[in-house]
Amino acid sequence: MATTWAIQPAQAQKKAAKEKEGKAEKLGWMLGAQAYTFNRFTLAQALDKMDSCGIHYVECYQGQTLGGDLEGKMDYNMDAAKREKLLLMFNQKNKKLVAFGVVSPQDEADWRKVFDFAKAMQIQVITAEPKKEHLDLVSTLCDQYQIKVAIHDHPNPSPYWHPDTVLAAIEGRSRLLGACADIGHWVRSGLDPVECIQKLKGHVMSLHVKDMNEKSPKAHDVIWGKGYSNIPGVLETLKAQGFKGLFSAEYEYNWLNSVPDVKASAAFWRETVNKL
Repeated sequence: MATTWAIQPAQAQKKAAKEKEGKAEKLGWMLGAQAYTFNRFTLAQALDKMDSCGIHYVECYQGQTLGGDLEGKMDYNMDAAKREKLLLMFNQKNKKLVAFGVVSPQDEADWRKVFDFAKAMQIQVITAEPKKEHLDLVSTLCDQYQIKVAIHDHPNPSPYWHPDTVLAAIEGRSRLLGACADIGHWVRSGLDPVECIQKLKGHVMSLHVKDMNEKSPKAHDVIWGKGYSNIPGVLETLKAQGFKGLFSAEYEYNWLNSVPDVKASAAFWRETVNKL
């Protein structure tokens, strides 16, 4: 009897989580958070904050202090023992590590370390800004490891700020090499996120979701639905394209107290998705 009662709450939690995601799960969509949102805190604290926002999926970045019982920082060079402990922390906090980045490895050895780390950590997407001379190598590694690499767009004048530069980078290369659509950075660069998504049809691997208070390089994050990123339009376009994958909330404002904003943004996302 003790075992039965121990299992029931966990089953109830899973059922409640599924019901909460609703339409998103049917579409193959995962709402996650980029841990950089909580970069003033340890990763352990960041996972707890994500929990407060009702977010299960995680994108980590290089260099965040781990926290909890783990010493050191998030690092694709960590040894196998620390990787196992890190996975245990994710399991204990009921979080799933899906993506990692943004990284820009300097040579082939470094790229292989990133892919080895991703494989060991069961990461589905590496978010990166590869050097142009590394694109053939990255394409080969994508196929070898069967792991996606999503090319990220920082604002103009970064190398991949425009969808056309991403399309040029992936042309003729692995189907697992595509785009990480950072819709907020597009707004900062004076681009329309919906038009950018349309250009990248079939090549969006993941997203960094931001809503911006204005269309300018100095724009900052606001609660989703209150800015200029046209998140409903982005979602409609992605649904029409048959996109499946991760939406990472990346909230880079109100750093020390962003949980209410991220939680409200997550609620807006679910409400909007369920209306699609």
